[in-house]
Amino acid sequence: MAGVHSFDAASGHFSEPAAQGATNATAGITTGDAAALLPTTGTRAYLEVSAAAQGCGAEGVYSNGRYREHGGGPRLLGSGSRDSSAERIHGAGNAPCGIMKDVSKQRQVRKKTVSFSSMPSDRKINSTAACMAFMMEGCEMKKVRSNSRMYNRYFLLDPDMHWLRWEPSKKDSEKAKLEIKSIKEVRLGKKTPILRSNGLSDQFPDECAFSIIYGDNYESLDLVASTADVVSSWVMGLRYLVSYGRHTVDMMEPSQPSLRTSWIGSVFDLADMEKEGHIDMFRATQIIKGLNPGMKESRIELKFKELQKAKDQYGEAINMDTFVEAYCELCTRPEIFFLLVQFSSNKEYLDSKDLMLFVEVEQGVEGVTEDMCREIVHKFEPSSEGRERSYLSIDGFTHYLLSSECHIFDPQHKRVCQDMTQPLSHYYINSSHNASLLEDHFWGSSDISSYIRALRMGCRSIEVIVWDGPDNEPVVYVGSSVASQLAFSKVLDIINQYAFESSEYPLILCLVTHGCIPQQRVMAQHLKKILGDKLYVEPPNKEENYLPSPEKLKGKILLKGKRLTPSCTDAEGDVTDEEEGLELSRRLGCDEKDQLNGMVYKRLRLCRELSDLVSLCKSVQFKDFEICKRDQKYWEICSFNEVDANRFANEFPEEFVCYNKRFLSRVYPTPMRIDASNMNPQDFWKCGCQIVAMNYQTPGLMMDLNLGWFRQNGNCGYVLRPAIMREEVSYFSANARDSLPGVSAQLLHIKLISGQNLPKPRGSAAKGDVVEPYIYVEIHGIPADCAEQRTKTVSQNGDNPIFDESFEFQINLPELAVLRFVVLDDDYIGDEFIGQYTIPFECLQPGYRHVPLQSLTGEFLPNTTLFVHVAITNRRGGGKAHKRGLSVRKGRKAREYTTTKTTGIKVVDELFRASTQPLREATDLRENVQNAMVSFKELCGLNPAANMKQCILTVSSWLMNSERSLRVTVDLSETYPTMEAQGPVPELLRKVLNAYDMMIQTSRTLIESADVVHSKLTQAQRAGLDFHEDLHRIGAKEGLKGRKLQKAMESYAWNITVLKGQADLLKHAKSEALDTLRQIHCAAQSCGLSKNGAASPQLQHHPHHQPLQVQMQQQQQPQAKPHPQPPAPPMHQSQTQPQSQITPQAYFHPQQPPAYPQPPPLTQLQLQFQGQQQRAAGPLEVVPEKETVSDGPARSC
Repeated sequence: MAGVHSFDAASGHFSEPAAQGATNATAGITTGDAAALLPTTGTRAYLEVSAAAQGCGAEGVYSNGRYREHGGGPRLLGSGSRDSSAERIHGAGNAPCGIMKDVSKQRQVRKKTVSFSSMPSDRKINSTAACMAFMMEGCEMKKVRSNSRMYNRYFLLDPDMHWLRWEPSKKDSEKAKLEIKSIKEVRLGKKTPILRSNGLSDQFPDECAFSIIYGDNYESLDLVASTADVVSSWVMGLRYLVSYGRHTVDMMEPSQPSLRTSWIGSVFDLADMEKEGHIDMFRATQIIKGLNPGMKESRIELKFKELQKAKDQYGEAINMDTFVEAYCELCTRPEIFFLLVQFSSNKEYLDSKDLMLFVEVEQGVEGVTEDMCREIVHKFEPSSEGRERSYLSIDGFTHYLLSSECHIFDPQHKRVCQDMTQPLSHYYINSSHNASLLEDHFWGSSDISSYIRALRMGCRSIEVIVWDGPDNEPVVYVGSSVASQLAFSKVLDIINQYAFESSEYPLILCLVTHGCIPQQRVMAQHLKKILGDKLYVEPPNKEENYLPSPEKLKGKILLKGKRLTPSCTDAEGDVTDEEEGLELSRRLGCDEKDQLNGMVYKRLRLCRELSDLVSLCKSVQFKDFEICKRDQKYWEICSFNEVDANRFANEFPEEFVCYNKRFLSRVYPTPMRIDASNMNPQDFWKCGCQIVAMNYQTPGLMMDLNLGWFRQNGNCGYVLRPAIMREEVSYFSANARDSLPGVSAQLLHIKLISGQNLPKPRGSAAKGDVVEPYIYVEIHGIPADCAEQRTKTVSQNGDNPIFDESFEFQINLPELAVLRFVVLDDDYIGDEFIGQYTIPFECLQPGYRHVPLQSLTGEFLPNTTLFVHVAITNRRGGGKAHKRGLSVRKGRKAREYTTTKTTGIKVVDELFRASTQPLREATDLRENVQNAMVSFKELCGLNPAANMKQCILTVSSWLMNSERSLRVTVDLSETYPTMEAQGPVPELLRKVLNAYDMMIQTSRTLIESADVVHSKLTQAQRAGLDFHEDLHRIGAKEGLKGRKLQKAMESYAWNITVLKGQADLLKHAKSEALDTLRQIHCAAQSCGLSKNGAASPQLQHHPHHQPLQVQMQQQQQPQAKPHPQPPAPPMHQSQTQPQSQITPQAYFHPQQPPAYPQPPPLTQLQLQFQGQQQRAAGPLEVVPEKETVSDGPARSC
C-alpha cells in the first residue's frame, strides 16, 4: 500500500514513505488536490489512529448504567489459568465528531443499533463530550478513606455538570456531592499520602487510582476504578471542566466546525467529484484505509453499516455526516486523545507552545524552540489550516507519535557511537556459526546467499569449513550436506565483495581445514589472490600486550586458524585440531585421535603457505586459566564448546572474566544441536566472551537477543564491553545476583499503553480472525537483572488493544541489559506468537514512544506497533528497591554502605581501612540529594521519575490557578537559586518551599564537597594499585597460599573496584546536581518565575557553576570510566559519545540552543499552563475555608 512506512533493519527505525503515497489515501482524488490536504512530506500514510477504548481485560461490565464487578485484578505473572477478560463498556451514544461539543443532547434516549459483528460493542472515548456522557451515566468506584478502608460508591456527574455525586452514603444526598468549581486539580495514579500508604500500595495498580484535590484546604477525594479505561475517562472529563473553570461545555461550543472536522470534510468534498452530497461505500472505505494504513476494510465497512442503521439509512451511499462520524470514531486513539488533552491549552489541538512543553518535558529533548515545533506541525499536520496557524490536531499528533522521531530506539545509536580505539579483546563481536547452512546440520543445504545475508546483517566473524574437492579445488560444506558443495573460491569472492558493505571494521574469517596438503596450497593461493591487501598478514608485535583496535584494523580480514610452531622449519608439519574439526570428524567416523592433558584431539597436517597467513588470531588449545595467564600470547585465541564454556562460567566465573580481558575467546554450539538451534549468548557475554557463534539460519529468542544487541553501535558488528569487565584490576562475577560494587543500579519504568494492528498469527485458526493479545516484557542480562512481567489479556481486540499496565525493573548492570517485548495471542490450544522487538537498555529513549514489532523471522510487521511510556531513574536508598519503588527512601540509620573487604595482608588492609570514611561520605552525599529530590517531587504530586522541569512547571500552574494574589519567585541572582514567597502562604506551599530548600542545600553540599571526597577515594585507589604487581609475593610472605591467597586477590580486586566505582558515582552525582540547577534556571525563566531575565553573573562565573555546560562536559568526557551512572532523564549513558540529555539533533538539524533562554511574557503563557493541572499538587489559596464533603474525616493532599 502506498505510503506505508518501511523500516531500517539495522536500528528498527521507521523511514518515511514517498510523497506519492498520498494519492491512494484519497482513492481517486487527484494528486494535486491530495497534496493540498496533506503535508508535502508524504508522511500522512502512517496516520494510524485506531479504534477507541475497549475493555482491555476489565474486571467488570456496565448494564443499564450500573457497574457489576466480576472481581479480581490483573493476573500475576506465572498464574496458571487463562485470563478471562470482561466485556467492554457499552457505548454512550453517537459520539460527536469534534473534540469539544455540547453534551446536553447526549442525555436523550438512544436508539438501539444492530451489531454486524460478534464482537462486544465499544465505548468510543474519542471526544470530551464522550467523557461527559460517560460521567453522567456514572459507574461504581472504590472510595478510599484516611484509615485506608475502601467503600464501594456509585459516582456520577449531574446533568448540569456543576456537581459530582456519589451513592450510597451515610450523608444525605445534598452532602454526598462535590462542586466542580471547588476542584483544584485531578491527579492520575497514587499521588497522595493516602494512596501511597503501605496498607494500600499493593492492593491495586497505579493506573487504576486517581485523586480529586478540592477546596481551600486542599483535601483529596481518593478513588480506585476497576480499569485504567474508567480512570482515563474520569480524569480527562474532570480536567476539562477544571480547565474551563465555571463555564459549561455548551458555552465553549465553537461557532464553526473544528479543525479536524473541517479537514476531513474537505477530504470528503474532494472525493465527491460529482457533487452529489454522497460517495459510494467502497470509495469511502478506501479513503479511510488510505489515511490509516493497517486498518481492516471489513472494520470500516462495519462501522458505516452500524452508523447507517442507527440513522435509519440504507444502501451504499455515504453522506458527509456519516463519513466524518465514522472517521472520528475509527481513527481516534483514546490514549493519544487523553495525552493531547493533558497538554493542550484548548483541548482540541496543540499550539506551538503546547508542543514545546510536550517535546521538552515529556520526551526529554533539550533546546526546543518554537521554530522546531512549527516544523513538526508542518511535517505532520494533515490540514492546511492547521499548518498555516501552527496547530497540531489529534490526527497530526498521532502521526507525529507514530513517526521515527518518536521511535523508542535512540537515533544516536544508528551510527557508530562508541570508542573504537580499545583493544580488539574489549569488544563483543557479531559472529556466525556454519554460515553456509540454510537449515539444520543434517538436512540443511549449503547456499552462497547465507554468507551474503550474514554479512549484510553486520556479522564480523564468519566460519568457513573447507574439504577436499574434485579437480584439486577445495569445497565448502557442513556435516553431511555433501550434495550442496560450494567452491571455496566462490565463497571467497562473495566474502571479498560483501565483507565491508555493512561495516568497515575488521572481519574475522574462521578457517576450519580438512583438506590435504596440495589443496591447502590452493586455498592459500585463493586467499592471497582474491582477498589481496584486505588480508591482514603482518606479524604481531611481541612488545605489545593487547591486540590492535578495530579502528586500526579497518578494512582488514583476519584469518583465524592453526599455525605451525616456531620450531617447525619444514614446508609442512603436524598441528592439533581439538576444536570443531574433531567434532566434525567424529560425525564422519574418523578415528585418528590422540590424548593430550586428558583432552582428545586430532592430528592435522598443515602447509607452510596457509600457516603464514594466520597472524593475530592463532588458534590454540585451552588448558586452564592459570597456564593461559602465564603462557598464552595476546594474539592467540581459544575456542570453547558451549558445554565447556558453561562449565567454566558456573565454576570459575571470576577467572573467566579476567581471562577475556586480554584474550579473545570463541564459543560455538555443541554438536548435539543437530537442529541448528541457538544457545543463549547472554550466558557467555556476561563472562566477557567476545565471539559467540550463532546459527543465523535459525530464528527465535536467542537470535533476537543477538541481533538486537548489536544494533546499539550502528550495527557495525562491534559493541564495547562494560568497563567493569575491561579494566585490568576490577572485580566482576558473571553469576552476580545482586547490585555490583560501584555500579549505579537503574530503575526502568515501563508503561504499556496500547497496541496497533496486531495481526492474527500465521497458521492459527482456532478462533477465526479473533485476536486476544497480551504482552511479555523481558529483561535479559546478568542473573541479577533477568526478569519478566506480563500484562492481562485484552479480549477480542487486535486493532487497538488498550493495556494500560505499568512495570518496574531494577537493572544492576545497564550496559549488559536487553529489553524485549513479546506479543502473544491467548489461545486455549496454545498461545501463538504475534511479534517481538528487542532493544539494548542503553538505546532506550524516554517519554511516549512507539515500538515496531518484528515477525518470528525478523521482518518488521507493517503498521504494527506498541505504544509505551519509558522512564529511567537511579535506584534510591541502599539495598533492594521496594516492589514499586516510587517512594522508597532510607534514612541515614537504615542506609546500607558499600564497604571494603579484608584481604588478610596487613599493610593492604590498613590502606583500605582508611578509605571507610570517604566511602560513607560519598554515599551520604549522593543519597541525601536523591532523597531530598524525591520528597520535593512527591509534594508536587509527581513521581520520582519526573524531572525538575516538571516540578517547576507544577508550581507555576498552581500560581496561575490561584484565585487570590500569591507570588513565588526563583532568585537567579544567587549562586544556588532560592524559591521565595511574597506574603502569607498556605501550609502546602510552605511544605513545598521547605522541600525545595532542602533539595538545594543537599545539592550545594554535594557540589562543594564532591571534589574533596573524590580526591580521597582516587588517592586510596592509586595507593592500592601500587601493590598490584607485588601482591602475590606479599601475600605469600604473609603466609597465604592456595585458596586463601586466591581469596585475598579477589578481595583486593573488589576493593579497587569499590573505590573506583564510588568515585565515579560521586562524580556523576555532581554532574546531575549541576544539571538539576540548570533545569531550574531554564524552567523558572520559561515560566516567568525568575527575578532576573537572564542567568546571573554569579552563576556564570562561580567556580562550581559556570560554565555549567563546561563542568558537565568535564564530568562526562569519554574516558575509560568503569561504572558510568547516567544523569537525569533520559537517565542512561553507555560508553557512547558523552551526552547528558537527548539533543534536538534527533529531530532537526544540529543547533546549539542558548543555555538559559529569555522568558516570554507571562501573558503568553496563560493558556499554555491551563492544561498542566495534572502535574500540580493543588492550586494555592491564601485564605483557607473549611469544606467537608467526604464520608470520613477530611485530609490534606
